[in-house]
Amino acid sequence: MAKLGKRTRAAREAVAGKENLSVEEAVALVKANATSKFDETIEIALNLGVDTRHADQMVRGVIGLPNGTGKAMRVAVFARGPKADEAKEAGADIIGAEDLMETIQGGTIEFDRCIATPDMMPIVGRLGKVLGPRNLMPNPKVGTVTMDVKAAVEAAKGGEVQFKAEKGGVVHAGVGKASFDEAKLVENVRAFVSAVAKAKPSGAKGTYMKKIALSSTMGPGVTLDVAEASGE
Repeated sequence: MAKLGKRTRAAREAVAGKENLSVEEAVALVKANATSKFDETIEIALNLGVDTRHADQMVRGVIGLPNGTGKAMRVAVFARGPKADEAKEAGADIIGAEDLMETIQGGTIEFDRCIATPDMMPIVGRLGKVLGPRNLMPNPKVGTVTMDVKAAVEAAKGGEVQFKAEKGGVVHAGVGKASFDEAKLVENVRAFVSAVAKAKPSGAKGTYMKKIALSSTMGPGVTLDVAEASGE
């Protein structure tokens, strides 16, 4: 077994025995342990009491974090004509139709968010097996299938976060950078947890939020007090 470096050992020792923390305590600890040379992402993971194999237990939504994510979002838009021009003016990174479909089918996916006008969905629909598993498939429920291309692109660029429960009922997302002020990270964490709480599906039974953990890209995770974090 490889020996742990001094930084990793120190980070693990700092969180040892610390569980069910308040959002403020968790943010302070995780931020203090983010000592890499790059600006680490602060990541949240929620274990939910849902079975995503059932349609009425799927958790999905979108939240515009109050202080953004700190990540530069690359946005692709499927559109033609005036709507393609609108996407370009709004700052979209990639715009196309059949040509963009072929690029994606060829294995090149150089974007973090995909938006489409409704008339483009017959084309985009062919990419379900490619974009679906990456949570990149445009969906009207989260505002990425829309005629208001300008608003969708600006929202994506402005720190909007999409979330979707994976197998096992886990939802995870980046909620900021280690360089953010603690208060801004706390605000983002609470906003994200609140959004997931509001997205509770009708078919969810028993305890909805089972566990919440916070970590940085390279640091160990800490658990949050679910009731405190969710405002229950």
